[in-house]
Amino acid sequence: MTIASTATSVAGEGVAAARPGRRPRHPRRYTAQARYAPLWLLSPAGIVIAALILAPIVFLVFTSFTDFNQRTLFTGEFSFVGLDQYTKTLASPQFWWSTLLTIGFTAALVVGSLIIGVGVAELMMRLGTVMRYVVTIVLIFAWGMPNVASSQVWNWLFQPGYGVINWMLTQLRIFGDVTNLSWANNTFLALLCIWMLVVWQAVPFIALTTYAAQTQIDTSMLEAARIDGASEPRIYFTLVLSYLKPTILLVTVLSIIWDFNVFNQIWLVTQGGPNNTTATLGIWTYLTAFNTFKIGTGAAISVITTIMLMIISGFYIRSLLRSGEDL
Repeated sequence: MTIASTATSVAGEGVAAARPGRRPRHPRRYTAQARYAPLWLLSPAGIVIAALILAPIVFLVFTSFTDFNQRTLFTGEFSFVGLDQYTKTLASPQFWWSTLLTIGFTAALVVGSLIIGVGVAELMMRLGTVMRYVVTIVLIFAWGMPNVASSQVWNWLFQPGYGVINWMLTQLRIFGDVTNLSWANNTFLALLCIWMLVVWQAVPFIALTTYAAQTQIDTSMLEAARIDGASEPRIYFTLVLSYLKPTILLVTVLSIIWDFNVFNQIWLVTQGGPNNTTATLGIWTYLTAFNTFKIGTGAAISVITTIMLMIISGFYIRSLLRSGEDL
């Protein structure tokens, strides 16, 4: 073979190798170190999640099958009782009262928060630039206020004797002299007070999230509806809310999870009183586990509560996924 023919052969192979779409003759082989590099990078976060989330959940479920109590805290001794803690919990009238109260109160919180939050978002759409910024800043400050601080402020506002709310109601002369009215000693008034507190804290997130989604609506579609003679309420309820449906469903799921687990506001305002009539599942779990030191029973209530919350949230998550597929 001549030198010219050898050069031509080598050049031909080079051109063939450079053709697009053709696999190289020697594909890159990943070493074991490169293959497992992502796992090593994710391992610190995985360890933290396992230590702070998975381990407590496993221990909680384990404790619910034991008679873990105050004696166990000092001696470490406990016995397995199987489903006995769950049987006692399901047979307790207080558990069922707390369950019904939690579900009903959660529904009232979610509905109130959504109606007011979506309404505020619509109001922001109709405000001028300056007032819109003012409302946004006020909402952010209200949202960023810690639960403990806002609950203490709420206690001061509704304090009997010198509370601002009682003074204002007295000045209206509609309900008579309610200066010394104790909201926390009346079940309905206590729940109303807590409802206003939680809704006040939840509205900013819902309003800002809904407003952000509403700004993405194509205005030409709304103008076309106005030209066709559609009224403003019909445009809002037919077009705007249809476009906001995925966002509203997402906010609803998050609100259910948050409101179902409300603890700080109820505990700081009423501590479950009067006579445990405002004790939701979270409050009743705390009272059972740490006031009477029936830790095993408290763990069983927590497991049941978690299962209930997963079932309730599952329906909304399914609706959310379906709405996303329709879009």
